[in-house]
Amino acid sequence: MAGVGLRKPADVRSPVHRRCAVHCALSFSQGATKAPRPMAHANDASSSVPAAGEFRRAAARGVPGFFRTAPDGAGRWWLLDPQDRAFFCKAVNDVRTTSAEGGGEPAPGPDPVTRLRQWGFNAVGCGGDGAGRAAGLALIAAVNFCDAGPLIHAPGARLPDVFAPDWPQRAAEYAFARCALWATNPDLIGWVTDDDLAWAQPRVDAPTRPTLLQICLSLEPGHATYHAAWEFTLALHGGKLAALARAWGVPLVNREVVRELTRTEQGLVSRGYARDCARWTREFARRYFASTAAAIRAADANHLVLGARSDGPAGESVRAESVYPAVDVALVDWSELPAAGELAPGPVLAGDVGWAQENFHAAPATVGRASRLTAVERMLRRGRGALERAARHPAVVGYVWRQWLDEPGGQPPFARGLVHRNGAEAREHTELLAEFNRRAEALRCAVRPGLAVATISP
Repeated sequence: MAGVGLRKPADVRSPVHRRCAVHCALSFSQGATKAPRPMAHANDASSSVPAAGEFRRAAARGVPGFFRTAPDGAGRWWLLDPQDRAFFCKAVNDVRTTSAEGGGEPAPGPDPVTRLRQWGFNAVGCGGDGAGRAAGLALIAAVNFCDAGPLIHAPGARLPDVFAPDWPQRAAEYAFARCALWATNPDLIGWVTDDDLAWAQPRVDAPTRPTLLQICLSLEPGHATYHAAWEFTLALHGGKLAALARAWGVPLVNREVVRELTRTEQGLVSRGYARDCARWTREFARRYFASTAAAIRAADANHLVLGARSDGPAGESVRAESVYPAVDVALVDWSELPAAGELAPGPVLAGDVGWAQENFHAAPATVGRASRLTAVERMLRRGRGALERAARHPAVVGYVWRQWLDEPGGQPPFARGLVHRNGAEAREHTELLAEFNRRAEALRCAVRPGLAVATISP
């Protein structure tokens, strides 16, 4: 298709993207600040963390005077605050001062910033109503490029149409409106490209649900991604629909067959299709991360690009493209953190941390000591162990707790927030997190990279 500019399907390597040197020095009441304020950092918690002169400066990413990232002499990655001090990020998403019931009424209970400090957090994550800004806490902000143009929205999928001919211009204009005013704010750690993506990847709990390639092949022709997906897929099979049908083991008389299967929620599941879907997902992710990172850096050359937050695990194909130089620090669902023995491509920020889910509190399959624990005891024990293992991982530069408030209908102690809907503290989570936050840097420095550390799965 003319104008799409697809890479050859067989080549899945990420290109080297040029950093933009545009610096927008605009003033903004929430963005620009006169001087960096003191904030909690690693050196406040442990004298064993690396000092300013102990980082590998040649490998550093970012701009001096703002948050950066670099490995220490032992190979552990850290964030560096604007004063070049080691900073292990401890953040919470969706922090807010207003009531869960809406209407703009103040939330019951202590001020959120007071609570965050009491529990040992040093940053606020995406979302929320601005609580924690201008209070000496670091912050993470989202651009949300899904709002910049045509959207691919289907069950399991929520992505911008990055193949549209005008997408680069749309992304650049949207990023300038969102990012330029923050370019001089030293409290900002970096930008999350989107706060709620969905990549429609294969799921164990929904094995026959249509996945990303099938969804893209089923879009209306008005979507540029529809044409790009067919061009990409047919190119893998000599441009012949019959060859594609044989490879997938599906009788494809015409393109409408795929659309009908998707409409009736019949997912393609053959090995041949899965292989092509993985290739297409990498191509889509490559284009997404390259274009959004370029747009951010054109508007704000000072801050780190942190990748995207997804609705659940993004999958291996997406993670393979959420890497440097497009992404400085990859925001990764904490269930997808690399194992200690696995070579990580760079620093990662553990996202959507939480343990109020079945695999943390389910009873073990075998009888033993763990089987005598209550569900709450199992959840907290496994959660503590998982978080400690994450802190010891040489690539992990911090974590972000999933959410501030319980979801509507959430039932403590298995709700996900740090604050209940009535404003009460969720002590089943906060007491464990406060204790971990006090020890996080010491835990991180206690293990040398290369020693065996289990994955975070409970």
